[in-house]
Amino acid sequence: MVRNLRIDTVEESPRPLIALGQDHADGTVLAAHTHRRGQLLSGATGTLLLSTAQGRWVMPPHCGLWIPPGVPHEVRMIGMVMTRSLYLAPALADTMPGRCEVVALSPFFRSLIGRAIDVPVDYDPESHDGAVMALLLHEMRRLPVEPLSLPFPAHAALAERCRRFLQEPTIQATIEAWSDGLGMSRRNFTRLFRRETGLSFVEWRQQACLVSALPRLVAGVPVTTVALDLGYDNPAAFTTMFKRTLGASPRAYLAKAGDHGPERSV
Repeated sequence: MVRNLRIDTVEESPRPLIALGQDHADGTVLAAHTHRRGQLLSGATGTLLLSTAQGRWVMPPHCGLWIPPGVPHEVRMIGMVMTRSLYLAPALADTMPGRCEVVALSPFFRSLIGRAIDVPVDYDPESHDGAVMALLLHEMRRLPVEPLSLPFPAHAALAERCRRFLQEPTIQATIEAWSDGLGMSRRNFTRLFRRETGLSFVEWRQQACLVSALPRLVAGVPVTTVALDLGYDNPAAFTTMFKRTLGASPRAYLAKAGDHGPERSV
């Protein structure tokens, strides 16, 4: 059983893929750290918030996050979280995305992870355990990306403004207020923002509100409360944005996440 084992104690294993599980209390924060291997991080329960210098990501239980080798990242737990991680050898990591990405995990893939965390680190590649890990390796390369990332700019003043926004996100924030605060013209600000984040200000603002809202919704805060706190005129406007982005209303999306539940072994 490979649970509550630190990756730095087994990272030099010759096996291409290692699966580990960890249990964390609500509010646990894993300070910024890196891994030599690429990591696919997910939670069987609870919600994870991951931050890097390039952005912020939120992962409800039916999602995972791919983290390339060597990327410093901080992880914050919301609720009791049972993390399930797949660590990929650096030589194979170039077959995965070159940046952090939130990905959807099917019930089948989650069941494979549930089986994999009981596979010894020194498994025989020709055994049934080896076949499970080989299948996981193939499936990892086919995981669909979810729109739950929030890119951060490298520009210092703009990055600081984005961080302050996340402390009190509101859909009512305007380009004029931000550009004036940074001493820029509207035109220069919009050009800078898109160059630094790859998104327009309006797109980023919406994404920031979504990333901020999801952990609260998972924690049971009513949709109406979340919508009004974010500055939406009514819950319907927030629900329309949520459905347009994630393909389902908040209620349906959370029900889908709940249906996955803790993974079962295959």
